[in-house]
Amino acid sequence: MDLELSGKVAVVTGASRGIGLAVTRTLVAEGMHVAAGARTGSAELTGLARDHPDHVRPVLVDLTEPDGPARLVEEAVSAFGGLDVLVNNIGAVRPRLDGFLAVTDDDWAWSLGINFMPAVRAIRAALPHLLDRAPATIVTVASVNSFLPDPGVIDYSAAKAALANLCKSLSKEFGPRGVRINTVSPGPVETDLWLGEHGVAAAVAGSGDTDAAAVVKQQAAAAPTGRFTRPDEVADVVALLAGGRGGNIAGADVVIDGGLISTL
Repeated sequence: MDLELSGKVAVVTGASRGIGLAVTRTLVAEGMHVAAGARTGSAELTGLARDHPDHVRPVLVDLTEPDGPARLVEEAVSAFGGLDVLVNNIGAVRPRLDGFLAVTDDDWAWSLGINFMPAVRAIRAALPHLLDRAPATIVTVASVNSFLPDPGVIDYSAAKAALANLCKSLSKEFGPRGVRINTVSPGPVETDLWLGEHGVAAAVAGSGDTDAAAVVKQQAAAAPTGRFTRPDEVADVVALLAGGRGGNIAGADVVIDGGLISTL
């Protein structure tokens, strides 16, 4: 299927690993030019840029800094001459296993500062360029926690809910001007956020009499498919929403969670 992305330009945030790296790979495979933003980069992203020097431009930038997203957008426009797609992917979670009363103002500021504000700033910086190239698209990686409140990740859930609300609102303002805005809400994904040394599974295991592998097994069993989602599966959904074949999908949230959420 031709997703009508070839030759177009994308910005991907949080692109050095996990979902962001998978999205970058998928968009490059579709023939796009990608400015891949990340704070530290990775060997995988460097290798992708080496293999596709005309299509991948790693941009090392701290996207939690107020000017970081704008710098990434300007780098993309300078390198590739415009912008057609913005993929907001940067995010992180710290399990709050001591309960709500232990979550400080600094904790709330950290969560909003990495899960919400980078997207606000990236959208604000990107929209003038996207409007110039309309039809254009924004795809934001939210989470099932945007509508699945969980006291164990209470600040993350609230930040993702704010992110989903923002994108739905903006879809109404900018859809009539040619910029489609959608979100993707994954459940647990095979990334460091869940599986890393300091990921959710390790944190939960550390608070009880179990190990990370057992936590992962229990969480995977909660989904009818019995497994976590792969990053490339999320990336395929992002690419479909970004491309012209999804041309009348606007203000939507696509859930990819193996059937974990059982409500209608």
